[in-house]
Amino acid sequence: MSTSERSYHHGDLRAALVASAVEMLESGEPYSMRAVARRAGVSPTAPYRHFPDRDALDSAVAVEGFRDLRRALAEALEEDTGTAEPFDVLARLAVAYVGFALHRPAVFRLMFGHECDEEDSDRVQASQALHALLGDVLARLVPEQTSPALATALWSLAHGMAFLHLDGKYRPEPFDEVSGRVRAAMEAVLGLGAARPPADPLRA
Repeated sequence: MSTSERSYHHGDLRAALVASAVEMLESGEPYSMRAVARRAGVSPTAPYRHFPDRDALDSAVAVEGFRDLRRALAEALEEDTGTAEPFDVLARLAVAYVGFALHRPAVFRLMFGHECDEEDSDRVQASQALHALLGDVLARLVPEQTSPALATALWSLAHGMAFLHLDGKYRPEPFDEVSGRVRAAMEAVLGLGAARPPADPLRA
């Protein structure tokens, strides 16, 4: 029995439809409102009780994706005993981010494949919770460097690495090699800032 069927038989039609949509995306099946209803074992009109159109269903799937990604990053943080160097913690987060993208590519693409809609409160809140996690980590690890620019830079690096792999710019390979590449990129970017010599006050 699929996740969606189990959910529906417990009376939560909305959750069953979202679970069905996720399963179809991740298995590469044709994905439509009618197909999702069929997979959930309900009538073709049943999804419209909760989702007025396909975009609304996509948004609900994206919300679940953002929540799952945040959980994956939080689990990566749980490995920290409090003695790890800041770089190791940040690199672990980047690896977890890329790992999520590679293990759930269809959901990841859907999460970031639409323009932000400020009226979609659930999606906005789920996305903001993800950014808040990174902000909290930076505030704890590098309080003297905490800034929106640093958070944006680190997110851009991890996000860019994820899509370079998803789009085939790097060949398929064991995840240990992917992890090593992500860590090396993080080290190179963060190291550049650390290694830059201070400005000469006497030079115009």
